[in-house]
Amino acid sequence: MNNNLQKPKFSVEFLEEAAEFLELLDEKVRVKIIYNITKSRYSNDKELFKKLNDEIWEFRTLYKNIQYRLFAFWDKRVSTETLIVCTHGIIKKSEKTPQDDLNKAASLRKLYFILNTPKNE
Repeated sequence: MNNNLQKPKFSVEFLEEAAEFLELLDEKVRVKIIYNITKSRYSNDKELFKKLNDEIWEFRTLYKNIQYRLFAFWDKRVSTETLIVCTHGIIKKSEKTPQDDLNKAASLRKLYFILNTPKNE
């Protein structure tokens, strides 16, 4: 099947901090990150989108030997469309993902669901 006709597996939304991270990057880096996110919407590539724990995933981009990461989580509450929400981004400086950033993504995930749950649920 032609990829242009294929339906994306999910949509992507950026929380304020993730959008600000992208805005601060050089345009070429930002374009590469957006390209990789778009590509990951159509293919299961662990080099582009990887599960870190039960709740948190990361979009991965390597550009000029620098590792960029956007932390994200799934929002599958609406059956018609799967949504991935990006919480924030980092320039990765070591092999291991910083625990502080995993904790931050988990906290932002909890806050997102609190703020985006209808009162009658």
